Amino acid sequence: MVQILPVTTKKQRKQFVEFPLKLYKNNPYYVPPLYADEMAMFKDNFTYNDQTKSAFFLAVRDGEVVGRIHGIWQFVANEKWGQSRVRFTRFESINDQEVANALLGAVEDWGKSLGMTEIVGPLGYSDMEREGLLVEGFDQLATFEENYNFDYYQTLIENYGYQKDVDWTGNKLYLPKGGVDPKIKEISDRMMQKYNLHFCTETNTNKFLKKYVNKIFAIWEDTYSKIYGTVPFSRRVMDGVLDQFKLMVRCKYVPLILDENDNVIAFGVCFPSIAKAVQKSGGRLTIPCLFRLLKAINKPEVLDVALIGVVDEYKNKGLNAAILYRLLCLMEEVDHAESNLMLEHNNPIQNMLKYFDAPQHKRHRCYIKQLGE
Repeated sequence: MVQILPVTTKKQRKQFVEFPLKLYKNNPYYVPPLYADEMAMFKDNFTYNDQTKSAFFLAVRDGEVVGRIHGIWQFVANEKWGQSRVRFTRFESINDQEVANALLGAVEDWGKSLGMTEIVGPLGYSDMEREGLLVEGFDQLATFEENYNFDYYQTLIENYGYQKDVDWTGNKLYLPKGGVDPKIKEISDRMMQKYNLHFCTETNTNKFLKKYVNKIFAIWEDTYSKIYGTVPFSRRVMDGVLDQFKLMVRCKYVPLILDENDNVIAFGVCFPSIAKAVQKSGGRLTIPCLFRLLKAINKPEVLDVALIGVVDEYKNKGLNAAILYRLLCLMEEVDHAESNLMLEHNNPIQNMLKYFDAPQHKRHRCYIKQLGE
């Protein structure tokens, strides 16, 4: 018999965070999140506490943890989108339908107690968290920003009445066999000259972030505000995202286009891949892990391409080509890059793939289910 326990004690929190580390032990494709970041969810000052309420559950059978799930009431997102949804995330289970049903049912019951009418997931606190269930690409190394799961998860979830809501695709990005299309550079140079723009030359990361990070966040939010699952930024969220990722930020991998008054007009964001660096330590920042991280960040073999943003007045004026050209130049220094998860119908982003040799190798899915009485 499966018993569902709400996570309330220090021991249960540890079990919740460590269960996937045991489930995926020796799996060559799973990449854990940072252990400290996961434990931070239980703190009173957690980044998203002003936007959400959470419920954490463990599935236990014969005294052994056999699954876990995290329910999120993202009331700011619900207000933005005019929805009554509860989210589920951090779903992990042994290959057992009874366990999966009990876990999903626990979040469904919690959602109904809040008056919610739909449940969606896997979907985290915001789109800056890992999202979507892996449904294609089980033999591919996850990026640090992505979910990985076993192939049987899809069956467990769909058997309990869940249907596809949206899909994201992922692509490996290689330089084209014929090299970078010279037309991209031509368009880039022409647009930069026409609008009297230039690329940021700051090389000190701390100075770079202090001067430009708020402007980047503003464009980021505006550019992606209509994208599925996005949540308005608060100061607390921005600070939390910055704390989580600033270790990986290097100026050269965040090309900024500035106008004559040093205003940010467009940007791209790449991160050196740290997937392999955090695998061995289970996401814990041990001394050996820190050495691996520094090596991966300073001499990357793979880049994770996160996002591109352009201010409204410069959209459709060719500045994507300028950012794209910079990204293509960066790829000359690495083996390849990986796209961030892209909504399958986000045509402006999908269309940029034509400038790369870009085989699709992953697909993630967000599910939805109506909550009955």
